[in-house]
Amino acid sequence: MAVDFMTICAAVAVAAVLVKRVGDRRELERHAITPEGLHALLAWNRDVLIVDVRQPLDLLGNSVIIPGAKWFVPRAVLDDPSLIPGKKNLVLYCTCPGDKNSRAVLNRALAMGFSRISFLKDGLDGWRAKGYPVEPFDKPFRFDSDRKSHLSAAR
Repeated sequence: MAVDFMTICAAVAVAAVLVKRVGDRRELERHAITPEGLHALLAWNRDVLIVDVRQPLDLLGNSVIIPGAKWFVPRAVLDDPSLIPGKKNLVLYCTCPGDKNSRAVLNRALAMGFSRISFLKDGLDGWRAKGYPVEPFDKPFRFDSDRKSHLSAAR
């Protein structure tokens, strides 16, 4: 009888975790925008801030950016989401598998009350695959861990 009770408890715990993951995934997908959607949004509404949250090495290896985007080091924004303006419509992107950086920043910003924020599904690679424009990123930046040195490139 005790074994049956423990089996039932374990099954309930596993089911609860799965339900939470599905709910979290749905919540994230609610904040996703496709490259086509972003392109249309930009054509309709220029008051959108696009935020590149790639790691410095990723930026060095692929030194292009969506036109008008601002670059922020992911760690800096995760530590202090107030670095990105909360009064604008924001779209985050990266080049990570599964949009890891942009999803992490999105989660942190949502937890802090940001509501007008999305992440670009498939990131910069998805944007470029659709043939949408990019421009060279030629602002200087450093690779050290000083948050302010990274952010100087975004201004």
